[in-house]
Amino acid sequence: MKQARELVKAADIAAMSATRSVHTLNPNAIRHKKPVGDMTGLTQLGALVITLMPGHESAEYHRHHYEEECVYMLSGHGEAHIDEQVYAVGPGDFLGFPRKGPAHVIVNTGSEPLVFLVVGQRLEQDVCDYPRKGVRLYVAGEHESYVDL
Repeated sequence: MKQARELVKAADIAAMSATRSVHTLNPNAIRHKKPVGDMTGLTQLGALVITLMPGHESAEYHRHHYEEECVYMLSGHGEAHIDEQVYAVGPGDFLGFPRKGPAHVIVNTGSEPLVFLVVGQRLEQDVCDYPRKGVRLYVAGEHESYVDL
């Protein structure tokens, strides 16, 4: 039986090679990404299965002015830093970050890989603040520009 493009089976996700990605502003934000949304043809939403190894972070601590994103924890344990507060996170936990919401980052504080699904908008334009770095990012299509806050 033919498989629909809109369906990505768990075995196919497990067999995918992850792409290693390091955040521009945080060399400790080493993510291993599987773009499951791209496989189904999504263009307005990004959907990634991300794996963080122990001690690594998901990004630089940030907040979006226009895009929304959410995270569903699949396995492992870590911390979510939200608005300078620290919260333990693990399998089954859900995090939602509305536009203009609090700054946030996820850190793998456990001894095993931390795996989660991230879904976020793909707007043509966004503004993203990195308060710990004192930097703002302007995004306009393929163009990005960092400025001091």
